[in-house]
Amino acid sequence: MITLQINGKTATVDVEPEMPLLWVIREQLGMTGTKFGCGIAQCGACTVLLDGQPIRSCVYPASAAQGMKITTIEGLSPDGNHKVQQAWKELDVPQCGYCQSGQILAATALLERKPRPTDADIDEAMTNICRCGTYVRIRAAIHHAAGAAPAGSVIHMVAQGEPAACCAKEGGQA
Repeated sequence: MITLQINGKTATVDVEPEMPLLWVIREQLGMTGTKFGCGIAQCGACTVLLDGQPIRSCVYPASAAQGMKITTIEGLSPDGNHKVQQAWKELDVPQCGYCQSGQILAATALLERKPRPTDADIDEAMTNICRCGTYVRIRAAIHHAAGAAPAGSVIHMVAQGEPAACCAKEGGQA
């Protein structure tokens, strides 16, 4: 038996100690917002927060999470109004959306460490892979959540729905 503190609640599950936390979250606890991507801790679709730090739950043994505070996308904000979730909505970040729970949690951890991150900080912290290539919007949303959206900037242009030259990587749509 493993006892976990997940999204502010205590959950006891009868699983093998080495079972990846991802499968406990999805299969045992029924929280499917955390996604399986690669299974080798490379893509970040499975990212959750463990004591506020992003971890790849697909390779993290559930037993190692005992006594730590686990936050999944379901626990970030009960009503979806966390500042990062709001920025994602306002800037229309997701395309397919598959990786976005991991992206949002990684961005949340970054903003906790660095409330006003630079582009370099974002590039260093955001190692999650987005197959749709919405990296420009992800960066803009992180700046937006941090309260940084100067007029004329890419962030401002994306927020206003204006075309931005940098967004040509995303099919020319801002």
